[in-house]
Amino acid sequence: MSLTMTIVMLISSWLAVATAMLWGVLRITRRHHHHPVQPTPLVNAEKSAEHHATAH
Repeated sequence: MSLTMTIVMLISSWLAVATAMLWGVLRITRRHHHHPVQPTPLVNAEKSAEHHATAH
């Protein structure tokens, strides 16, 4: 096998591996894509201050 053929096969195999890895990563990210979550409303500090402890 000539040197040129060896280099061409090396580059093409590297591209095949890189393409397969990129495809796998894109597949995982598409499957595990989370939808935007609505932020939970914060508890109003004024309302919590109005309630007094009723411990006796």
